[in-house]
Amino acid sequence: MLKAVLFDFNGVIINDEPLHDRLLEQILLEENLRFKPNEFREVCLGRSDRVCLTELLERRGRMVTEENLVKLIARKSFLYQQQIESMDKLPIYSGLTDLLFQLRAAKLPLAVVSGAVRAEIEQVLKQANLTQYFSAIVAGDEIKTSKPDPEGYLLAVDRLNAQFPDLQLQPQNCLVIEDTFSGIEAAKRAGMQVVGVANSYPFHMMQRCSNWAVDYLNELEFDRVKEVFAKSAAGTTRKS
Repeated sequence: MLKAVLFDFNGVIINDEPLHDRLLEQILLEENLRFKPNEFREVCLGRSDRVCLTELLERRGRMVTEENLVKLIARKSFLYQQQIESMDKLPIYSGLTDLLFQLRAAKLPLAVVSGAVRAEIEQVLKQANLTQYFSAIVAGDEIKTSKPDPEGYLLAVDRLNAQFPDLQLQPQNCLVIEDTFSGIEAAKRAGMQVVGVANSYPFHMMQRCSNWAVDYLNELEFDRVKEVFAKSAAGTTRKS
């Protein structure tokens, strides 16, 4: 049965990918390096800052030391938080609030699983008055890997089980909401079903690689999703 819903952050909760694009360009300029057009989508979309910056620097022949990488990640995060704090209204995706209301009514625990830095996630959720919806966060600066590795999603299961021991949550009980191919692959490798929301790629591309696809979050037929999970659970019970 469906027992929890796990959200990606950038591109699902907040439309901040143009901001990340600009900040990465600024970071590279500060390092006397150029940022190429469309390089953000090619290298960084759906991946952590650590992985993204490492590849950007290696492409330019720069030696990547841990010390310098940590410094650049912290610099970018500082600039991001500064920009977010200055916004009167955050670019939260339309339809998110409606979906969160449905999920809360269904009493399903929710988590965020993202390559973003925890401080960025917490700031956005607080500023957008969304903190109360999410019981757990797995952030990019807390794990060694990046999507499409499933580590983040599996860690979210552990954290939700720690908070709700009676839940007995397993990966197959989770629905994931993602907007990138690497995120969808990570969720599927973790053994979870995925909704692909067409915020970063066209609907037809999301439809090809996810279990469900929607243009907007409030278009998700949540009752239908629950039925599919329930039928899957019933089939497993009969087989066993």
